[in-house]
Amino acid sequence: MGSKSLIMEKGYRHKPLTKEQKKRNKEISKKRWRVEQTFGGLHRWFGCHITRLKGLEKVHHQHILEAIAYNLKRSPGLVCLLVK
Repeated sequence: MGSKSLIMEKGYRHKPLTKEQKKRNKEISKKRWRVEQTFGGLHRWFGCHITRLKGLEKVHHQHILEAIAYNLKRSPGLVCLLVK
């Protein structure tokens, strides 16, 4: 289908990563860090790792409100970047 896995490799106790695996992980991490940073901010600021709601629609609305709050929290810093 033309797609490839972007799951990073993991070293284990008596089986460290090879040079090729380290290189591949570095290439994958260049793309993943921005998304992971966003999810980390949501987790840290708003506790998005857990929901107290039942029902897919309610949880979806909760995620939308959390995304709006995340964007509002980051907006002063983003405006400063645009002004420069």
